[in-house]
Amino acid sequence: MVHQAMAQERLSALRDTISRIENEDLPGLVRSVRKPDKSGFRNQSQESQKCRVLPLGIDQLDFILGGGLPLAGLTEIRAGQTRDAGAAAGFVLGLAVLCRAAQERGETLSPVLWIGQPMAASEAGHPYAVGLQAYGLDCGRVLFANPRTLEEALWIAETALNLAGFAAVILEIRGNPSGFGLSESRRLHVRARAGELPFLLLRQAGEEEASSAPFRLLVRPAPSSFRLLPDGSALFGSIGNPVFSVTAEKSRVLSSSDIFVEWNAHDRRFRQLSPNTITSGTESSHPVARLSLSSIRQDRPDPVGEPMAFQRAS
Repeated sequence: MVHQAMAQERLSALRDTISRIENEDLPGLVRSVRKPDKSGFRNQSQESQKCRVLPLGIDQLDFILGGGLPLAGLTEIRAGQTRDAGAAAGFVLGLAVLCRAAQERGETLSPVLWIGQPMAASEAGHPYAVGLQAYGLDCGRVLFANPRTLEEALWIAETALNLAGFAAVILEIRGNPSGFGLSESRRLHVRARAGELPFLLLRQAGEEEASSAPFRLLVRPAPSSFRLLPDGSALFGSIGNPVFSVTAEKSRVLSSSDIFVEWNAHDRRFRQLSPNTITSGTESSHPVARLSLSSIRQDRPDPVGEPMAFQRAS
């Protein structure tokens, strides 16, 4: 009991020290307008009122995000494998389009800043300007930064979050680099909260790790449906809008089911699809055997046959 009381006292003292540091007038740090809570618990209702959110139009996803995408703070979008990097980037660009439309100032729109780590760009490539235009994002309002090292990328992100001239800041990194951990994500999250900017971390081919992001979403590609004609019928054989499979890996709400989301570049909005819609209509009208061309060559060696048990020689 004595050791437990001493540990609780040290924990309370540490919380008081952290609270005093956050209340100091330091550049980029969020200043608390309420008295420090010695118990270490904060009023969740007051916290939610301070952070503005952007509803995505997906009821299930908005519920997981606490009303919508936070417009001030860090949100992580993760692609489990390199081949899923295009889907994760497409989902992040859809969020950037919505953030840019939500932060309209008069007749001008703030640009979007994309910071790409060199390793991530070498594996997945750079965004294509013509594709961005067709996706719903004006390529003239997108700024790309190509730093040489991860340290330079973090410096650019931290500096950009102190400015008020961006609609969203996107940082693309690959894997789980040692130079980007919990302390770095915490500092960037605090900067984004102070600057009231949405900060989107696009993690390419990385594993789950400790992060200060309140929300982390796993994005994978999903089969696309056929393109719809003006009369509502489907154009068979066509390629429809991109579809993403979104899984909430970190949130305040427990959710293990996948959410299928479609991005409509013409209307510039997301739309939720049912799993039945995803699975139906994806079968080919002329199914063929799923064999590679090299397996039907004339010089292919004959099969060795079924294994048999041989008697021992001695």
